[in-house]
Amino acid sequence: MSIAIGGGTKDASSTAFASIDWSKGPYFVQTETDVSGGTNYSLSSVSQLLSVPYALTSNNGISRVSVTGDSLVLTNGKTIIIPGISAANPKSNPTSGYGPNISDVDGNSYKTVYIGTQHWMAENLKVYRYNDQTDLKFIMDNAEWENNNLGAYCFYNNDDEFISKYGLLYNWYAISPSSNGNKNVCPTGWHVPTDAEWTVLTDYLGGASVAGSKMKEVSITSWSTDNTDATNTSLFTGLPGGYRYENGSYDWVGTYGSWWSSTVYKVDSAWAHSLRRFNGIVNRYYPIKSNGLSIRCLKD
Repeated sequence: MSIAIGGGTKDASSTAFASIDWSKGPYFVQTETDVSGGTNYSLSSVSQLLSVPYALTSNNGISRVSVTGDSLVLTNGKTIIIPGISAANPKSNPTSGYGPNISDVDGNSYKTVYIGTQHWMAENLKVYRYNDQTDLKFIMDNAEWENNNLGAYCFYNNDDEFISKYGLLYNWYAISPSSNGNKNVCPTGWHVPTDAEWTVLTDYLGGASVAGSKMKEVSITSWSTDNTDATNTSLFTGLPGGYRYENGSYDWVGTYGSWWSSTVYKVDSAWAHSLRRFNGIVNRYYPIKSNGLSIRCLKD
């Protein structure tokens, strides 16, 4: 026998199913039966209504469902776990190895990699638009680049042949919510990592003094021939995409890779992390926000 809960006729002593405030749960259904068809009921079962978090009717609406589908994030920042679903989900993500490819709003596809508790892009970002499909500003002219304080991108030495290998270079304004209108350059479900999230990566790989070796691509075509201590055992595949200074000039392609974090250092600078050809160190520093650096995205 199948019964649609809430579909019956309400009597004077009961509460309308539609008026229940599901945020006050949990709620349960108690079933009683009389096999003879009379009113001498006996308890059959008591079951929790596991789906009710989806029906929240309080002012704290649902902001998003977690990636694993076992919890709801509310607009007030709180999280509700959906009973019974979490146990059915796969255990934690792998701690190493490639993950599924992802695509950005322009249709570019990127390899991804699991490293410890994190899930990173294994290639540099090369998108021309925010993920709401609004355009980033493209700037070739040196003077315009220097005097600009809006989100912008370029490709190394104004030569688009560098894009397929090294991706694009972005100023920090392209990733700052305060200057880009709260937009996101990363694919949906991904973000520009904070300085602390970069540190989680380097700590997992043994600390900044050795992590760079495990993060640099082993190559003499992307890196210069003296790419010291590169093993890429993490599969991060760090690339030397070069740099654009605040005055608009370019340098360091093939020998130096640098990536923004989303964390401010001072009014005119933000934290970044870099790899160099001559050692296996990850350098943490704070370039001027108008400089052009590469971007790697991290899964939410």
